Amino acid sequence: MDDGHDWEFVKRVTHPALILAPASFLDDICANLWAEGVQGAVAQRETAPIFDWLMRLVQLQGISDTIAFAYADKHGIARWADITFALERGSSCPKLRSYWHFEGCRYAKAARTCAEPEHLPQCPLPSHPLRKGSLNQAAYSLFLFIRDVCDGDLVTWIDQQLADADPGIDAADRGVRMCAVLLDALRNIHGVADKMLSMALADLLLGGDPDRERWVTTGASMIAIDTLVHNFLHRTGLLRRLKAEHAYGARCYAPGGCAEIIEGLAHRINARAFNPALPASFPRWLLSAFGVVRLDHATRPATRVPSRALPRRRAL
Repeated sequence: MDDGHDWEFVKRVTHPALILAPASFLDDICANLWAEGVQGAVAQRETAPIFDWLMRLVQLQGISDTIAFAYADKHGIARWADITFALERGSSCPKLRSYWHFEGCRYAKAARTCAEPEHLPQCPLPSHPLRKGSLNQAAYSLFLFIRDVCDGDLVTWIDQQLADADPGIDAADRGVRMCAVLLDALRNIHGVADKMLSMALADLLLGGDPDRERWVTTGASMIAIDTLVHNFLHRTGLLRRLKAEHAYGARCYAPGGCAEIIEGLAHRINARAFNPALPASFPRWLLSAFGVVRLDHATRPATRVPSRALPRRRAL
């Protein structure tokens, strides 16, 4: 994959897709987060709106977006205020004492079982009418993580994690290293797949506050391979040319897989040549150009907000 001729071939093949990539990619993310109240929440370090936005996206796992959102619209989601109220009323279940105690909850909605069945009748976790039990577990696991690990302030926690992981502005793999530290800390949250976590965090970091340079650099580096991106690399013959043919799945993240190809290409393509407002190395933008379903568009489309009403996004 290090052969210069191979990378020139990859650049030629992908060039048409990059030309057609929406110039409004970052603006669309910012507009959506502004309309959802997430940008204001980041500015004020208010966790509840960010949690509610994340939980709406968590519903998308394992089912079509249309069905997931229709179910959430009809039955609601587990919101920060709902869980706060439920836990303040008290619960005898030892699993709800803290984030660390919560491991192994094993609540199953259909079977109406869990790891502490004697406490189930009074447990608040099943009271939220989510589509399946793993989503109830995801909601409480994320809530307890933010409450106990982040001291209730997700924004400050992210700021500190990225500051501690920052190897310096001149480090070639700076964004990748900050990304890895953040994801490693979050991936033990129950019921949230790595791909979903990466996609949601990427949008939060890219659009939550465009003036937080570490956030934008980290969000731009996040890579989540879905079937559309894998199929693009397959149909264009790039996997075959790079001797990296494989089925969609875990192999996409293995050495020489889709993720490594996207990262390598991002280092060889200056995204600013296509849009001066973009970071120069921007794997996340490549994913959008190659057909990945972006969560900023998967959420209910926000009314187009006049640009003058949006916080100004500086060129990076």
